[in-house]
Amino acid sequence: MIWKEITIHTTEEAVEMISNFLHEAGAGGVTIEEHVDNNKPRDTSLGQWFEIPPNDIPEGEAKISGYFPEGLNIEEVVQEVRNRIEELKGYDIDPGAAEISVRDVSEDDWANNWKQYFKPLRVSERLTIKPTWEDYTPEAGEQIIELDPGMAFGTGAHPTTSLCLRTLESVIREGDEVIDVGTGSGILAIGACRLGASRVLALDLDPVAVSSATENTRLNKLEEHIQVVESDLLSVIKGEGSASVTVQLPVRVVVANILAEIILLFIDDVYQALTPGGYYIASGIYKNKEQAVEEALIAAGFELEQTAREEDWVAFVARKR
Repeated sequence: MIWKEITIHTTEEAVEMISNFLHEAGAGGVTIEEHVDNNKPRDTSLGQWFEIPPNDIPEGEAKISGYFPEGLNIEEVVQEVRNRIEELKGYDIDPGAAEISVRDVSEDDWANNWKQYFKPLRVSERLTIKPTWEDYTPEAGEQIIELDPGMAFGTGAHPTTSLCLRTLESVIREGDEVIDVGTGSGILAIGACRLGASRVLALDLDPVAVSSATENTRLNKLEEHIQVVESDLLSVIKGEGSASVTVQLPVRVVVANILAEIILLFIDDVYQALTPGGYYIASGIYKNKEQAVEEALIAAGFELEQTAREEDWVAFVARKR
């Protein structure tokens, strides 16, 4: 099958937003290439888990490709994506040059090639992410997250996801109920269960993500512990929607791995959804938004207990007073 590949040269800061634009425009898959320098020192305290070949993408920049089936009006798709990228500037997100190109590719050129670089990845002392197509024998006490990310976000290799998993490990207690906002592939919801959570409500507004998270929940045999719902947090708090949630509000932990601009929109909702002394783990925050999110958390009544950083990304662990 021949697909139309739309490629956008942008910044690392804008990667997640533009990836989402491509999904919403009907992409059958999205690939992301960021700057790779294998001479750059890495944290290998947990071992060397994957190798990615170096590329010629400048530091701080990225290349995103979306794949669209034949038959779509590709010119309309390009214009829609271009317009939405332009809107990012109004949110103080720099998309860089945002040059767009289109070419024809065969399905074999992209659908499975990326899998050769996705290997078992140990992200913390207890958690290892294992792609479904890889063989792996865990050590004693090592918890495995089986994952097929499909078209949704979240392989664990990106700093925002690994930051969340490590901070979850420091916060989760046996029997906790958790809400995962913007669940993507469901990786954080599964990680929370592997760390001892009894029940997780995984929320996402993207039906592709809901489908992916549901499938990954099944792969990990956690259907009785994870409920995946196409919704936002405010609707859950208000009891709106057709699905009755299985967690008991308020909960002890809320985690959100999404962009800072979105995090800023529902900080008060998270505060309402937490028990006194409950924890909010907020990740997906690019370094230039760190101060804005920190100030908003404090203004909402949170106490900051931890600020974790990896590369240019930040995660906060905030506690409700």
